[in-house]
Amino acid sequence: MRVRTLIPMRLPHVSRLCVPVVLLVTASVSPALGQAARREPAAQAPFTTDLSLDQMKGKQAVLDTARGVIVIDLLPERAPNHVGYFIKLAREGAYDGTTFHRAVKYGIIQGGDPLSRDAARRESYGTGGLGVLAPEISDEKHTRGAVSAVVVPGRPNSAGAQFFICITDQPVLDGAFSLFGRVVEGIEVAQQISEAAVDANGKIVDRIEIRSATIRDKPAPEPLPFLSTSVEDLATYRAVIETSMGEIALRFFPDRAPGHVRNFLRLAELGVFDATAFHRVVPGFVVQGGSLTTRTAPLTPRQKAAVGTLAPEFSDTKHLRGTLSMARGDDPASATTSFFIVLAPTPGLDGKYTVFGEVERGLEVVAAIEQVPVDAETPRTRIEVRRVRLEQGAR
Repeated sequence: MRVRTLIPMRLPHVSRLCVPVVLLVTASVSPALGQAARREPAAQAPFTTDLSLDQMKGKQAVLDTARGVIVIDLLPERAPNHVGYFIKLAREGAYDGTTFHRAVKYGIIQGGDPLSRDAARRESYGTGGLGVLAPEISDEKHTRGAVSAVVVPGRPNSAGAQFFICITDQPVLDGAFSLFGRVVEGIEVAQQISEAAVDANGKIVDRIEIRSATIRDKPAPEPLPFLSTSVEDLATYRAVIETSMGEIALRFFPDRAPGHVRNFLRLAELGVFDATAFHRVVPGFVVQGGSLTTRTAPLTPRQKAAVGTLAPEFSDTKHLRGTLSMARGDDPASATTSFFIVLAPTPGLDGKYTVFGEVERGLEVVAAIEQVPVDAETPRTRIEVRRVRLEQGAR
């Protein structure tokens, strides 16, 4: 019998919306707003920070917004004056009460204009706090989470308080804007802000305030969960897959595949499986899920750090109905996140795929998934994995 290979697929590319983004992250110069921009001092010397590189290294900006917290690693070695100015304004409270005023859905979000404190001056949002900084262009790329300064078109020395955050990669911006930070926590918050309703000019309709912006020392990295959990303690955990068709409860075999059990529990704890789907259904063989290609939201930096390849942990455990095993490519050490539940005894998989658990409850849900209409092996209707919750205490 020929064994069908269970291969994780690559993440799809997200539309980069490059042209609208270029228009958005420059300050407005329309006739209606031109006078406000021209009132800025024309001969003002560019700001130079009095902070040393050592004083700025290892600093983070924490933006407490109406939608959640965004944490930014500041990059003084790339743009020292931009970082110094941002730190200065944050410590003065200059960003507190301002709002994210422009957005391109899944492109960028823009904020930091001091005028946006005043809800009555909405038409002027995007024109304040400029004309302070000279450019500090580097080879840093405008990838997801990049934070750069807003400028007036044709005026390279016009950066100031305003900034933008890239929600997706924006290579068209590379070499054109001064990049001074990267989001390390809360990119999903920034993405949610990018989804806000906007008017015909790209301005966000309902205020999304920055309640406070504070500067802190970068904390020591938080260890990933389950790194040092003993095999005995791993055995006390259960995972419940909450799907659109019902719940599937799993128990694990850490005595046979500790690395795979740690990996699954870690990914579940961090929410990596949330908003994925069972994407493959082969009656009498397997239902497969956990592939990042099915995830409706990009991973956060912490989630991304938890994803890696696994060394095989083959055992003599049989692939029977309800067996939980790990999908992989041709390389035995290529498994990452995708898993499958076996629908019938399949000896062709034994010793070639890592068994790390079994269905403890919810086989009737698995049976219902097995019966869904498919095109080839893809369900016609999405079978959503809403989340995978962990429970502890049972053996």
